[in-house]
Amino acid sequence: MSRLVLDGMFVPSVTPFTRSGRLDLKALRACVQFWLEGGVSGLVPCGSNGEAPYLSRQERTKVIETVMDEVNGKVPVIAGTGSMSTQETITFTQDAADLGVDAALVVTPFYFKLSNNEIQEHYRTVSENVNIPIVIYNVPKFTGVSLEPILIQKIAAENEKIIGVKDSGGSIGTITETVRLTGDKISVLAGTADVALPTLLVGGRGAVLAVGNAFPTLCSRLYTAFKNRRYEEASRLQNRISFANEVLVKKFNQISAIKEAMRLQGLAGGYPRKPALPLDSEERKTLENLLKQINQPA
Repeated sequence: MSRLVLDGMFVPSVTPFTRSGRLDLKALRACVQFWLEGGVSGLVPCGSNGEAPYLSRQERTKVIETVMDEVNGKVPVIAGTGSMSTQETITFTQDAADLGVDAALVVTPFYFKLSNNEIQEHYRTVSENVNIPIVIYNVPKFTGVSLEPILIQKIAAENEKIIGVKDSGGSIGTITETVRLTGDKISVLAGTADVALPTLLVGGRGAVLAVGNAFPTLCSRLYTAFKNRRYEEASRLQNRISFANEVLVKKFNQISAIKEAMRLQGLAGGYPRKPALPLDSEERKTLENLLKQINQPA
């Protein structure tokens, strides 16, 4: 079996909920078609933007199953399966493997502070107990854990199932060092929009971008421009994507803003699940005005 290589722009897909907080799988199917039409390289359901911590095991299964059915093999699907404990991570990862996903995105364990040795053992144990490729997920702003490049190298070196890392730390210096240490073995993917193009320029293979939920075409165009060495065009697109990230990820509640941006563009992003709340009327008005700027041609 050939080893999966992750290249391009991936969407960490939102999970649409009804106003009452139920899964809206019909809306999810419509979203999947929108993302595919936007030319993205793959989808990542049940990650941070998919509100995975708010999903039950059964709901995770339904979301992944729906995405897999709608994608129908057109692009890779990397399911978020990480949890606080090693055992639950194995359970969630095996569930996803049984549904046929291409890989699992496994976040660093959180809540209790762990040593590097404990984190390394976590990934080793998960890898040994599932038969599916794994992407390490480093997202310090949510977990309070920041993986050092040397630790990522150690984790990847000891297990062939590790095929990539999504680094959402936002430091291009850290990403550059990770590429230097591991780039010949695994795919290094940016997890923040501000460093999408810089990551490609230092040898990373792509990005997993929250803004791709609302602007998948912008993200896929950036990757295409880079691959075709149209660097000025890529830079202009990076500027627009960075502005979108400033608006959607930094200015408001990230999930609420992304879903509202999708709704304002006629998309079925649904509502955030409580305790997160939809944007209020003033926030929606502000967002609507900012979206007009994002959508202006470069």
